[in-house]
Amino acid sequence: MTSHDLTSTETRLNRRITGPLLFAFILGDVLGAGIYALVGVLAGDVGGVIWLPLLIALLLALLTAGSYAELVTKYPRAGGAAVYAERAFGSPLLAFLVGFSMLAAGVTSAAGLSLAFSGDYLGTFVDVSTTLAAVLFLAAVAALNARGIRESMGTNLVMTVIEVSGLVLVVVAVGIMVSDGRGDVGRVTEFPEGAAPLTATLGAAIIAYYSFVGFETSANIVEEVRDPSRIYPRALFGALVVAGLAYVAVGMASAIALPPSELSESTGPLTTVVDATDLGIPDELFSAIALVAVANGALLTMIMASRLTYGMAERGLLPPVLGAVLPRRRTPWVAILATTVVAMGLTLVGDLATLAETVVLLLLFVFISTNVAVLVLRRDVVDHDHFRVWSFVPVLGVISCVVLLTQQRGMVWVFGAALLAVGVVLHLLARLVGPSGDDSDEPEDSQDAQDSESR
Repeated sequence: MTSHDLTSTETRLNRRITGPLLFAFILGDVLGAGIYALVGVLAGDVGGVIWLPLLIALLLALLTAGSYAELVTKYPRAGGAAVYAERAFGSPLLAFLVGFSMLAAGVTSAAGLSLAFSGDYLGTFVDVSTTLAAVLFLAAVAALNARGIRESMGTNLVMTVIEVSGLVLVVVAVGIMVSDGRGDVGRVTEFPEGAAPLTATLGAAIIAYYSFVGFETSANIVEEVRDPSRIYPRALFGALVVAGLAYVAVGMASAIALPPSELSESTGPLTTVVDATDLGIPDELFSAIALVAVANGALLTMIMASRLTYGMAERGLLPPVLGAVLPRRRTPWVAILATTVVAMGLTLVGDLATLAETVVLLLLFVFISTNVAVLVLRRDVVDHDHFRVWSFVPVLGVISCVVLLTQQRGMVWVFGAALLAVGVVLHLLARLVGPSGDDSDEPEDSQDAQDSESR
């Protein structure tokens, strides 16, 4: 693909995504990715100070978001972190590892969300084994994916409203609880007995960071955004700030309503919080909202993972069999099947906290690459206006990612290394089967079709 192709703002796709719709897309992709399930996990690490790791995670996410804002608006036809890496460093292998890290993070995230879906929220309606429910849920997602799902921006807007309404309900309910003289406001500053505040907060920030991932996938729809240089940064930063403030408010509300010990024992902690307010809010109502939020996140993630697998197979980076498409549905059925099977396997060997930390571990390497690429590509001048982040921001972004990497548990490194090892083996197998593809060999309308199909 030529430099002109990468920098041109022209596209054959319809630029129908306005600022508010892009804001809703990013907000919807971020919300529900973890907050509905991870409040209890955070409470086990930091006690009632749930809001602090969430706030730190927000600030760290904003650093890398700044780098994405520059690269996305500078190269509005580029394909995300893997393309930025190859353009900046000239290494196809590094680009592959970055791309596969994104893929592995997506599959792992879907596995974690399936466990969240199958816990106490689903238990409100049916009594079933969590593992069995998670596997069946992923199978249902795969069936919908293979049928040919087209996520419209209007549908995403509705889903986002539902997700936000659940979080607002939690905060309002606890607010009424406090006005009635109930709850314990003092818990929001109390760490677990014997815990080192700094160490506990940094460890929890890794898990909290999982609640903010998803913003990076918005780079895939930039060709359909009106005036991306102006709209994209505003929508990106606005959505992250709104999500962060909502998370902080929910974290405080949860700590006020219940002791950390009770929160940490629930896989559907926000339903437990709403129950504690004694306002007569039906469990079924809030559980349904939570299920919609988590299911939407898992579905979007698996669509992304399957399309990314298909695209890498088309370029010769993964075995060509993964590029097989259903004749009538025109969906990448082998890629869908493969990513679903891996996600199912991960639900059997990992708990929610470990899966969430593994997602963060993989994405931290992607984010380090993106932050460095911003600085390297400053020498590449384009012929249109674009967002430019302060130079110290990507530097701080790299430092923050390295700090978070140092806090990862050994088991998480094992999980991440195993996933990347699988990727390397598949990549070597692809090279043995046939010659590696090249970005420039793929017709642009084919790529556009992939992007459109994944919507």
